[in-house]
Amino acid sequence: MSEEVWQIDPSGPLRGDVEVRGSKNAVSKHMVAAMLGTGPSTLHNAPEVGEVGLTAAMLEALGIHVEITPGEITIERGNEIRPRVPEEYTGLNRIPILMLGPLLHLAGEAFVPLVGGDPIGRRPVNFHVEALRSMGAEIEVGDNGITAKATRLRGNRITLPYPSVGATETILMTAVLAEGKTVIKGAAMEPEVVELALFLQRMGAMIELSPDRRIVIEGVEKLHGASTWLAGDRIEAFSYLVAGLVTGGEVRVHGCHQDRLVTAITTLARMGARFEITDDWLCASAPDGLRAAAVQTDTHPGFMTDWQTPLMVLFTRAEGMSVLHETVFENRLVYVPALQKMGCEIEVFAQCLGGPACRYHDTNAKHSAVVRGVSNLRGADVTLPDIRAGFSAVLAAAVAEGTSTLRGVNHIERGYHRPFEQFTSLGLKINRIT
Repeated sequence: MSEEVWQIDPSGPLRGDVEVRGSKNAVSKHMVAAMLGTGPSTLHNAPEVGEVGLTAAMLEALGIHVEITPGEITIERGNEIRPRVPEEYTGLNRIPILMLGPLLHLAGEAFVPLVGGDPIGRRPVNFHVEALRSMGAEIEVGDNGITAKATRLRGNRITLPYPSVGATETILMTAVLAEGKTVIKGAAMEPEVVELALFLQRMGAMIELSPDRRIVIEGVEKLHGASTWLAGDRIEAFSYLVAGLVTGGEVRVHGCHQDRLVTAITTLARMGARFEITDDWLCASAPDGLRAAAVQTDTHPGFMTDWQTPLMVLFTRAEGMSVLHETVFENRLVYVPALQKMGCEIEVFAQCLGGPACRYHDTNAKHSAVVRGVSNLRGADVTLPDIRAGFSAVLAAAVAEGTSTLRGVNHIERGYHRPFEQFTSLGLKINRIT
């Protein structure tokens, strides 16, 4: 199979408008939730990302009908549910694990292959498995995947050891049709999780969002189809704002509201960015240059882990030493060698720098980075390990001296809506080579 490669030349300031669609992290979870409804569900403002096609193929394999048109996805359960997600989907993304609970409700049994996604650290399935076991599922974790059986799932009190987004979503999609009440303590409260809860509520679920990371769900007999408009992708919005700042330009981002970017906006403002914010769009520029900063990632409402990858490139444009402390995934800095190859002056450390000790304190996980700016970047031939690394390498290439060749660009297209077209419209000198 031939691989697509992007060649990028330094392009000067990127300027223009970008319209962001619904988030990659929300659309696939909504597609899984739609399995639970007795009628058709429609998702509007859907992004055109690789993740959608992948999730659709898995749903079709289970006997769920999926229709995709530009910006819209319609999903409806077929007459017969096949409870096995084929093994060919092993390791491609994290969606199969979320199908366990819904399949147990629909078929009484399930097999899903092992999870994958970006190589950013362990994504423990044990939170998901233990939660489902506590609700009455019999589960075996094998070398090829997870097998589960259940005659009737029952609500329970579940305390998550860490506010895991995926585990919270698994419990939500299982508890809505379980018998009795489920209480999740220590739940993730990311906007995408709340958005999923709201969609399930539209389908007829009984859900309460309580203080202190508690979610209370009362199981109902059945759910119906529903329609929703997916909110704008906050990762994509941040990435394009930073694209403008990195190149000394200005990108105006439409379709993602300010409330999804509160912490990000203030972080960039502390570095010297000036913002203009309206109800319809926001943009950032840095006419007086950028200052170094110390930033720590955290669960919502903290600084999002997915924001730190473009931020790392921005650090190389800021005067002085910046520090990044990653507390969500232990191997999130896997992309740093690609940036170092392009001349980014980054050192990674196992110690907790730039914030209080986190759960990776006293481990060997290299989860802190010190970045020296302003670095002179140079074009290079790099292979991208994941989605966010891909975007950051594009930003570095835009300000590097000489041509850059980026391999593995399928990663960027798995998570960003039509990135080649968006970058071209902003003035990036970019060519596709097969």
